[in-house]
Amino acid sequence: MAAFDVLIQGAEVFTGDGPGRQADVGITGDRIAAVGPSLPTDNAGQTIEAAGLMLCPGFIDMHAHTALESFRDPRLGPKVAQGFTTEVINPDGLAPAPISAQGRTERRDYLRPLEGPGPEEWGWTTFAQYLDALAETRPALTLVPSIGHNAVRDLVLGSADCDPDPEELRTMKKEVRLGLEAGARTFSFGLIYMPGMFSKTEELVELAGEAALYGAPLVPHVRTESQGVLGAMGEMIEVARRSGAPLHLSHLKVIGNAELVDPLLNLIEEASADIDITFDQYPYGAGSTVLSSLLPPWALAGGASETLGRLADPDQRDAMARDVEQGLPDWDNSYRACGPQNIVIIHAPPAQAGVVGRSLAEIGEERGSDPFVAALDLLKESELDVAMINHYADEETVRTVFRHPLQLVGSDGIFGERPHPRLYGTAARALGRYALQEREIPIEEAVARLTSRAADRVGLGDRGRIREGLRADFVLLDPVRFIDTATYEDPKQVPSGVDWVLVAGRTVWEGGTHTGELPGGVVREPLPTG
Repeated sequence: MAAFDVLIQGAEVFTGDGPGRQADVGITGDRIAAVGPSLPTDNAGQTIEAAGLMLCPGFIDMHAHTALESFRDPRLGPKVAQGFTTEVINPDGLAPAPISAQGRTERRDYLRPLEGPGPEEWGWTTFAQYLDALAETRPALTLVPSIGHNAVRDLVLGSADCDPDPEELRTMKKEVRLGLEAGARTFSFGLIYMPGMFSKTEELVELAGEAALYGAPLVPHVRTESQGVLGAMGEMIEVARRSGAPLHLSHLKVIGNAELVDPLLNLIEEASADIDITFDQYPYGAGSTVLSSLLPPWALAGGASETLGRLADPDQRDAMARDVEQGLPDWDNSYRACGPQNIVIIHAPPAQAGVVGRSLAEIGEERGSDPFVAALDLLKESELDVAMINHYADEETVRTVFRHPLQLVGSDGIFGERPHPRLYGTAARALGRYALQEREIPIEEAVARLTSRAADRVGLGDRGRIREGLRADFVLLDPVRFIDTATYEDPKQVPSGVDWVLVAGRTVWEGGTHTGELPGGVVREPLPTG
C-alpha cells in the first residue's frame, strides 16, 4: 500500500499562517496526510520533486464573476492557471437566482456582459436549484456562493424605483435566509446596479440582519467609488454596525479623487475598532463593468426595455447628458471621473464588434459625435450588451491600498474575448510582482491574504492552510519566475512560474497546461447560526 498518493518533496512551504520553511507534504485522497522534513518516499503513488519551488495553500479569490462560466467551460483555465482553487461568486448583488420565470429573460440579458449567458436554458427559479445546476457542471475549482441583494430585490419588487412594503420586506428577508440555508457564505450588494441602486439604508439594515444570524459578511459594491466614496462607505459601515453583521468591502478603490484614498483608509481603520471589517482589492488601476453603469440611475429604472425606450427618446437622452455633466447626489458618475479617453470597450455583440478595444473618445471621433452620445448610441444598438474598462487610478494609489493590513485579494475577473488582465493576472500580480519581486509587503503576509485569511473570512475551516487533515489544495510555483504577464493590450496571458495546481489532491494544472481534471464543486453547507 502506498504511503501517500502524492508526495511533494523538498519545497519551501508557506503554510498560510507563517514564514516559509523547507518540508515535505504527503497527500492521501483529498486530504493532507503529513507535513514535515524527510517524509518516507517508499511506495508513494506520485512524487513531485519541488526543491527550489514554493508551496502555498490554494489561493482564494474573494470576488469572482464565475456564476455562469462553468456551464460553458468548467475547467476555468484563467483562474486555475494563476493558482486559484476556490472562488467566492455572485458578487455585486448579481446572482442568477432567485429569479421568477417571467423575469428570467430580462435578468439574463442584464447579467450577460458581466457573467456571460450561462446555459441555453435556465432551468432554475430558486437559489438552491441554481446551485444544484451549477454543481452538475463539475467545476475544476470550488465555487463559494453568495446570495445577491439585487437578485432578491428583483424577484420581489422587480426593477422599479420603489420601497418594499412590510410584506414585501418579509418576503425579501425570507429569500435571503433561504439563500444562506442553501449554502451562501456572504450576502452581496451592488448599489450601482439595477435594482439595488433604488434601495434605502433602512432596507439594507433589515436584510443584513438575516446575514448577521449566520455571521455571514455583507459584501457590498457601495453606491459610489468616486467623489462621494466616504459617504458611501460610511453608509455600509452603519449598516454593519446596526445589523451586527461582519463587513467585507468589495474592490476597494477611489475613482479619480486620489486625495480621498488616505481618508478612506482612515475611515475603515476607525470602523475596525467596533465592527468586523475587511476589504478586497484587485491590484490594478482600472475597473471593468457594464457600459450602462455610465447612465444616471433614473435611466435604468424599470429594466432593460424601459432603458432602451429612453435611449430612443431625444429629450431623455439630453437629460442623461445633462446629469452626466452636472452630476447627481450620491451617484457614481464614472464617465466624468474617468473621461471618455480612459473608457475602453471590451465586449460588444458581433454587430458592434468593431468597437472592442477602442475608447469612447475614439469611437466618438470616428462617428463624428460627442463621446457620451456615442456611448448612448452603442448601448441602444447593442441592447445594453456592452462592457468596458475604465482607467481611474495611478499605480502608487493602487499600491497604497494594497499595503493596508486589512486587504484581501479579489480578481473581479470577467470572462470574455478581450477581458481585463485581472482575469488572468491577479494572484501573480499580488504575490509575484508586489511581494516576491518588489517586497511591498512580506511574502508570508501576501500568502496569508490569498489563503488563510480569505478562508477564515467565509468560514472555510477545511482549507487555506497547509496542515494535516485539511483539504489538499495547493499551488506549487517558482518564486523567481512567478509574475503576471497579462496586459490591457494582450490580456489572455497566463502567469509564468506556476508548475502545479492541485485541487482536492488532484492535479488540475501541470507544466503550463490544464489537465482536464474537474475535482472542485460548490459549497453547500451553510454557516452555523447563532
